[in-house]
Amino acid sequence: MIPNAMDSNVSKNRIYKELRRSIIMGHHKSGDRLVVKDIAKQYNTSVTPVRDALQMLSQEGLVMIKPRSGYYVTALTLKQLRDLLDMRRILELAAIEKAVLRITPEQLEKLRKIHAGYTGEDDASYERYTEENRKFHYLIAVASGNLMLAESVKRLHDRLARFMVVQKIGERQIRMHSRIIEALEEHDIEKARQAMEDEVNPSQEAILDTVMGEGADQWQVVG
Repeated sequence: MIPNAMDSNVSKNRIYKELRRSIIMGHHKSGDRLVVKDIAKQYNTSVTPVRDALQMLSQEGLVMIKPRSGYYVTALTLKQLRDLLDMRRILELAAIEKAVLRITPEQLEKLRKIHAGYTGEDDASYERYTEENRKFHYLIAVASGNLMLAESVKRLHDRLARFMVVQKIGERQIRMHSRIIEALEEHDIEKARQAMEDEVNPSQEAILDTVMGEGADQWQVVG
């Protein structure tokens, strides 16, 4: 049976969300090939929504399309990962320095409501913590008033999501974000910048330590 347009759209969104979750949680490793026909069979659908979902993931930098070869989970060199993490620090600091002077009470309220609280150490919780972190930093960038900066922060977090999750933080992230919100409420530039650095710098170190410690074979990172 050929799925109708509505069925295809539902399938595309479901496939996208579940593949994204699988990549972020490390169930699909860097460099793994994603076979369209196998995925379509798994979801009992045509290849079209699978290709659409993979295209969406490629736009987030999570999937790489190789002509005449297929779709693969994006693999990074260690240099590329370091560059992404360094770029994150640059963008996050630029965003908060602008946001601290412009953020509105409504935007502060949105930041306060992002976290659903600590729920444990399971995969579902870590996935949620990572998504909440992405939304938190994106909203700060939006509050900067520079929408190009906000879009860059969002895309960067998309590309780093599968590495961010390895930090295994939940309660600490919520505490760090509370400090950032407090500094934004006070419109204190130095306090806000320091709070952001205190989150970003240890995060960068933790990601690199984990990736290098677990070995390049798992993460497909090379010198």
